[in-house]
Amino acid sequence: MKVSFKWIKDYFDNELCLNEVCDKLTISGTKVETVESNKIEVTNVVCGLIEEIKPHPDAEKLVVCRVKIGEGDYVQIVTGAKNMKEGDIVPVALHGAVLAGGLKIKKGKLRGVESQGMMCSEEELGLVDHADGLMILDKYTKVGANIVDVLDSGDEVIEFEITSNRPDCLGVLGIVREIKALYDIPMKEPNVEFKYNGEGNIKDMLEVEVKNKDCRRYSTRIIKNIKVCDSPKFIQERLLSSGIRPINNIVDLTNYVMLETGQPMHAFDYDKVSYHKILVSGGVSGEKFLTLDDFERELDETMICIRDNEKVLALGGIMGGESSKVNSDTKTIIVESANFKFDVIRNSSRKLSLRSESSLRFEKGIDDNLTLFALDRFCSLVEELSYGEVVDGTIDIINDTYSPVKIEIEKDYINSFLSTDISDDQIVKILNNLSMEVEENDNTFIVTPPTWRRDVFIKQDIAEEVARIYGYNNIKEEDLLSTSVNIGKTNRQKFEDRVLNTMISLGLSQSISYSFYSPKVFDRLNLSDEHELRINAITIRNPLGEDYSVMRTSTVPCMIDALQRNCSYSNSEAYIFDIGKIYLRGENEKILENNVLTIGMYGDGVDYFSLKGVVEALFRSLSITFMLERETESYYHPGQAARIVLGKNILGRFGAVHPYVLNNYDVSKEMFICELNLDKIFEIYKSDKKYKQIPKYPSVTFDLNVVVDEDVLSQDIEKVIKSKAGNILESLDIFDVYRGPQVPDNKKSISYSIIFRDKSKTLSDANINKVIEKILDDLNKRLGAELRQ
Repeated sequence: MKVSFKWIKDYFDNELCLNEVCDKLTISGTKVETVESNKIEVTNVVCGLIEEIKPHPDAEKLVVCRVKIGEGDYVQIVTGAKNMKEGDIVPVALHGAVLAGGLKIKKGKLRGVESQGMMCSEEELGLVDHADGLMILDKYTKVGANIVDVLDSGDEVIEFEITSNRPDCLGVLGIVREIKALYDIPMKEPNVEFKYNGEGNIKDMLEVEVKNKDCRRYSTRIIKNIKVCDSPKFIQERLLSSGIRPINNIVDLTNYVMLETGQPMHAFDYDKVSYHKILVSGGVSGEKFLTLDDFERELDETMICIRDNEKVLALGGIMGGESSKVNSDTKTIIVESANFKFDVIRNSSRKLSLRSESSLRFEKGIDDNLTLFALDRFCSLVEELSYGEVVDGTIDIINDTYSPVKIEIEKDYINSFLSTDISDDQIVKILNNLSMEVEENDNTFIVTPPTWRRDVFIKQDIAEEVARIYGYNNIKEEDLLSTSVNIGKTNRQKFEDRVLNTMISLGLSQSISYSFYSPKVFDRLNLSDEHELRINAITIRNPLGEDYSVMRTSTVPCMIDALQRNCSYSNSEAYIFDIGKIYLRGENEKILENNVLTIGMYGDGVDYFSLKGVVEALFRSLSITFMLERETESYYHPGQAARIVLGKNILGRFGAVHPYVLNNYDVSKEMFICELNLDKIFEIYKSDKKYKQIPKYPSVTFDLNVVVDEDVLSQDIEKVIKSKAGNILESLDIFDVYRGPQVPDNKKSISYSIIFRDKSKTLSDANINKVIEKILDDLNKRLGAELRQ
């Protein structure tokens, strides 16, 4: 919420320092986000009296002025301006001054005559975009005064972060009450006095019926002989400072009172309300309504509608309608000040994607006792500004109200709770300054908070109120009674660090994605209606919108989105990873959360084996071996995808994204993705390293080239080699796959580098040849493999 500091100061006779006020409010819990100033930004500019004007000796178009800038202080200024005369008071920029746009002024000589500064126009002060001559100030202006103080231009605007438990601070009065308590100074209450005009009564002119019980209170008055015009400058300035555009005096006044009191208001043109009857009811499903922002919106039965006998006049608590707005032809108005259930307004606002200044306040749950106070304030301003005459009477319908609570608290409780030594008198003063009534009864206080402070209802809340006004900085610090021990990271944290560091060391960049997405991603991934990722998805009850309505069951769509975004930015390549959670609905509606590592890449030279190399490097860093099986998931390219398996555990899968899926994402580049179940991998991972003795006996390296059918998997060949080599096999690596003229059609040649080593003896050629013969024989029987000649 943005508030003019000048507006705040109007409530106090005491001088307030902006920086000190901001510091005190922030420390006490009313956090100041930013302070912006729209004052003219000039320095070293004073008001000067022109006492003498003489012609320049060497220039016809220049004159030499003797200017008084203080008691006994004079400067000589050479200028070409023509609109001033002796006795005028003008802004004078002295040596070292900085004007609008950063223009710096230095003394010097003009055509041989010394000039010790410059007289300024409105343009040079930043007040207007163009000016033809000097700015002539009022004749009563104090000579030597700072021009910034004299012009009193602009204001400082404070932006507050208001927490959900303090809706009372969504009005200027709420902030003012905080300052009153922090400084222990009196504040000026806004004027709410006015007179009825004595002609007629509202009950003879208007009928109000409240059918919808979600309307807690509905208060209204009628004002006739309305004069619609522009608002006074001070009202327009304060509205603009708070981010509200001035429209006309009546609409502006409703917004002004809302900003001041925190109570939203609305004005209807009396003559546009059919049969002069207002009905507060629910909406009709499918009904259309044109709001003041010129958008037609579709209503439903959960929304609160203000209507007459023919049409909807306003969306209760959110926004009025075009059909009954106040314009230059309006002669009589109905002023509404109501209170609605906060959850109904919040849900309606979200459904309509319409958030207004009114709904912002109602969503937080404002005090229903404000309705009449705001009406009184509005009527007093109408009378003060001569905008109309208030018709006798008020219609005030109450369905629900908040009664004050009484909190009993022992006198010594606050000091024992806060470890302070605050006197009883000071505690009472603090609570009274916060508009809380205090009764003393023997050794107890009976405290009654005002109805706008619904966040205070237990004795601990009272202690907190005393603490923040007394000043947290005034409460003595105490050493902790317990000591913490640095026990280091857990095995799980170390495991996650290793995964993270390995990914970064391989040249990948980390990305972060949302934990929810649109249900449309299941269609984009070509998932069937019965696919577990679709049927086990968890729908969010109160989503931000359809695009964020389902908790993700897979991180693949998020990674494709990230890669697609890089493509749209014309990045020729991308190598990224994401560590996050997926959410599935398990048995008996149990929610399952799994930690997943997702890897994605594309670019020139990137293929299936590039991603396979990254996966192997990760598992090598974790000292985990695995097998690969053919992957048939629908969003992977058939023949270019593999499943990572260890025993009965499926640790993940990786491969090229299916071309149909890429087409659904409007991507032309080939992309490769891997998804790994970190929870299952951690179960296998062993953080304790076992070291073995350096081998005593030499190894023997053997290259094996076999020719197999095209559909034979390399992992099937590796299984045979490992089973027949036994415990003398030290390592097995594939280093070539060949298809070409020297290999028959529908065949491929796969080359392996094998290292043998026996821990107990030196291997001979006869030992190796015997093992190789076993391997080739079994490969031929099982897979039809032949040794390549």
